[in-house]
Amino acid sequence: MDTTIEQAVAILRRNQLKITKQRQALIDYLVTYKDHYVAISEVDEHMRTLFPGMSHNTIYRNVKEFETLGLLELKAQANQTLVKYQCDFKHQHHHHFICSNCGKVQELEACPLDAFEAQLPGCTITGHRIELYGLCADCTAKLAVD
Repeated sequence: MDTTIEQAVAILRRNQLKITKQRQALIDYLVTYKDHYVAISEVDEHMRTLFPGMSHNTIYRNVKEFETLGLLELKAQANQTLVKYQCDFKHQHHHHFICSNCGKVQELEACPLDAFEAQLPGCTITGHRIELYGLCADCTAKLAVD
């Protein structure tokens, strides 16, 4: 079994969640989205193809539980919700660079929060999300060749 999948299963067990065949299938599917976001509607469609009797509510509840446990990340974009498997269990707090062309997601380890806090004396920051957009190295190289 893939180490990433083993980590996810261990997290579910630590939180007293059964490893059902549906949850296992959801993990197996989501792990393929470590470096790209996928529409939650596609996740729902995939799961309902595997388990036709599975309700939308069950799928969305499991996705929400996985997010709460830090197994995946949710993101709102336009009029849809996107989901991506957690890329690094050791660094739950991180930010992303997202390629505007191919959609590849790269984790950024540094957090510029200190710079913002210095500009907001007396304020309390309770949360943040930073995403950078542009062209990844592969897409930039392809454009240079064209």
